Parts: sequence; C-alpha cells; structure tokens
Amino acid sequence: MPQGQPTVVPNDGLTTRQRRNRPLVFVHTGTGKGKSTAAFGLALRAWNQGWPVGVFQFVKSAKWKVGEERALKTLGETGEGGTVAWHKMGEGWSWVQRDIESSEEAAREGWEQVKRDLAAESYKLYVLDEFAYPMHWGWIDTDEVIEVLRNRPGTQHVVITGRNAPEKLVDFADLVTDMTKVKHPMDAGQKGQRGIEW
Repeated sequence: MPQGQPTVVPNDGLTTRQRRNRPLVFVHTGTGKGKSTAAFGLALRAWNQGWPVGVFQFVKSAKWKVGEERALKTLGETGEGGTVAWHKMGEGWSWVQRDIESSEEAAREGWEQVKRDLAAESYKLYVLDEFAYPMHWGWIDTDEVIEVLRNRPGTQHVVITGRNAPEKLVDFADLVTDMTKVKHPMDAGQKGQRGIEW
C-alpha cells in the first residue's frame, strides 16, 4: 500500500484513519476520451474490495451494448468480489437526440432512484455515468445534487462522469479530473471501433 504523505493536514478534528476512510465524490469531466473508462476502472477496484457497486447510465442509449456492463455484471455474479447492479435510465440518449422530453423525464426518474439508493445505502460505490449532462442542460438541479451528496449516510463513494460538469459540482467534489482532448482518430474521420469505443 503506498504511504504517500499529504502536503496539508486539515484541522478538521478527524484522525488519520477517519480522514482516509471518508466517502468521496469524484468528477470526471472534459472533452477528452476516458471519463467513463476511468470510472469503470474504479468500479473494478471497488468490486475487488467486495463493495456493492451501482452503475447508473444517464445518457448513452440503453440499446448500446457496453463492454464494461457485460464484464462488471459477470464479475458481480461470480461471488468472488462485490455485487454489481447496472441501471439504464429509460431509453437513454444517443449522440442523435430524438425525444428530449422523454430523455429529460428518464434522467429525473434515474436521479430519484439514485436518491432512494443513497438513502438506503444500497451501494458502496455509485457510478453516475454521463450524469454531468442532465445537470448542464438544467434537467436536474445541481444544488439539489450537491445537497443530497453532502448529506448521504454511511461511506458511499460517488463518481460522476460527463462533459461540462457544473462549476458548483466541481467546487464541491473531492477529486476532479478534466480529460483534455489533444488528438482523437474521429477528428480524422475514423468511426468508433469495437474494443475501443464499446
């Protein structure tokens, strides 16, 4: 186990162990590729620790066959690590938006389910995949999200992915990574490919 030393020790009254084990909020945002990929990597670590993992896909189409879904569900069924539940929010949203109203409703219903699960402490790690979009678009109130996350019981970790994460959420989160695109094959006209994009 790495034994890194923090550069700052806050005067918060917590012991080193209490501070080390406090629940975290992660935000993976930016225009670059890898936001969801990094979140699913975190889910693998959580599974390995025996933690129950809940994945909530807010934006990508529910019809897409996501490789991480199959892998994590299969691992969750082995009984060797934690359980894995995968929730697709309604019909989802693809890069070609067709029905904004039903997508907005599905996102709100999804957020209500996340709130219920947080209150019940259903999972130790929540992956709210592409959840930054519904907040950015004004479908879900960022202040409410922050309030719910601030007051969540137990030691539940939450990772939120998606471009354009609201500044308030970025300020609130414990760990924020901004994926910056430097270069992408799609810029040169190459379509997404099996094993890379899905």
